[in-house]
Amino acid sequence: MKVNIRPSADLRNHYNEISKQCKETRDAVIITVNGRGDTAVLGLQDYYQMKSELELLRTLADAEDDVENGRVGLIQDSFDDLRKSLMKRKND
Repeated sequence: MKVNIRPSADLRNHYNEISKQCKETRDAVIITVNGRGDTAVLGLQDYYQMKSELELLRTLADAEDDVENGRVGLIQDSFDDLRKSLMKRKND
């Protein structure tokens, strides 16, 4: 991911340009205040993707911790629980 650096005044004065750049290039734009990085701007699609990937990584880390600490169960029990949960969600 390429990073572009712009002063905070650009965010106020050239918002549409920055927004378009984030969407089209899928690159983040770093907004600076007094020459120092302050805020990162990225397209909404990229934000949601990053958030989903982070959630997946946390889930995988939790699962790895469960395995390392012996908190495991039969796969059939897991599938049964998942099936019940999905059926309940479908009926709600």
